[in-house]
Amino acid sequence: MNILKNPRAGNFAGFLACVGMMACALFFQYGMDLEPCPLCVFQRVGTIALGLAFLIAAIHNPAGWGRGVYVMLIPSVGLAAAAVSARHVWLQNLPKDQVPACGPDLSFMLDTFPLFEVLSTVLSGSGECADISWQFLGLSMPAWVMILLGALSAWAVWVNVPGRRV
Repeated sequence: MNILKNPRAGNFAGFLACVGMMACALFFQYGMDLEPCPLCVFQRVGTIALGLAFLIAAIHNPAGWGRGVYVMLIPSVGLAAAAVSARHVWLQNLPKDQVPACGPDLSFMLDTFPLFEVLSTVLSGSGECADISWQFLGLSMPAWVMILLGALSAWAVWVNVPGRRV
């Protein structure tokens, strides 16, 4: 079975890529003791949402215009998560004097504040989000997440575009 020609297999491959990303995130957290900051947690939520969208598309395996729905839905989820990663990369590249002050941790905010206030606070970033604790080839973890989410969004378009011969 060629995953480039079979939307079900292609969507399942996208789901497996998201599972792999989450496995890496958990390895970094529990195997390498790198605690995720609030923006990292939101990127994980976005990755899980993207994986679920891929899985639903694989199970559903629509034809015709139904595939067009997934061409819009899956990349939208992936690009929203990539935007959180881009915000994180931006914070990491701010000059030290412009980095926002550290705030309360995510669990405290979720217990104390309304959800929209938590979202606003987390997306504005904090000092802990500006720390770079891991790099590969000169790019931080959020940069790699942004690249992978963008690539998976493009992959979703490729495997689900309506009218492409299967």
